[in-house]
Amino acid sequence: MNDPTGISEDGRRGAAASDDAILQTTGLARSFVQGGETIHVLRGVDLVVRPGEIVALLGPSGSGKSTLLQAVGLLEGGFEGSIRIAGSEAAKLDAHGRTIVRRDQLGFVYQFHHLLPDFNATENVVLPQLVHGATRAAADERAADLLTALGLGHRLTHRPSQLSGGEQQRVAVARALANRPALVLADEPTGNLDEHTADRVLAEFLRLVRGEGSAALVATHNERLAKRMDRVVRLHEGVLT
Repeated sequence: MNDPTGISEDGRRGAAASDDAILQTTGLARSFVQGGETIHVLRGVDLVVRPGEIVALLGPSGSGKSTLLQAVGLLEGGFEGSIRIAGSEAAKLDAHGRTIVRRDQLGFVYQFHHLLPDFNATENVVLPQLVHGATRAAADERAADLLTALGLGHRLTHRPSQLSGGEQQRVAVARALANRPALVLADEPTGNLDEHTADRVLAEFLRLVRGEGSAALVATHNERLAKRMDRVVRLHEGVLT
């Protein structure tokens, strides 16, 4: 059985793991000082996610899942170690370089949808495409296709306040996939939904991500949902197993 981190039994990382990885972290660490005490949030995390693979990042609250996603999403600095995205080292990029990688390679889904309240469902999915350089006509078509695939073809012109929680999260999923990212990072994407709605949204998320050919790293504390993904890795006190 393959080690979920991509490391062989003798501790050496195989060349194949890095050659075909869409995401690879090596020795990823994060700590901070609080009240004179050093808190180690991540302790040398080694992780490989391959193209098209959906990996569940399982762990209880406070285990470091969100911190790990923030690191690989290039959302903040202060980390030690290597982060390679689509084969290129990203950990040491400047702010502009990180922005380019996030725009071109990554998609994000959060527990709270963070939709723009003054824009309708289509517009929320169109905006990141316009930033990416798409024409308005192409962006509108892409948005309609994604939202329809998520069962929202009848809600294209509705604003977030007119949508249910599950519908809002579906819009967030469509927005994350709008620019065809190589890797989608999802932080408790169904954590704010009831169990029935969470099941439906996750099923649609997995179906659409697989259909788009993207990879995904999905943080969750829900064992039942994690088992529906291709592979599960566990984070406990900053250590990945």
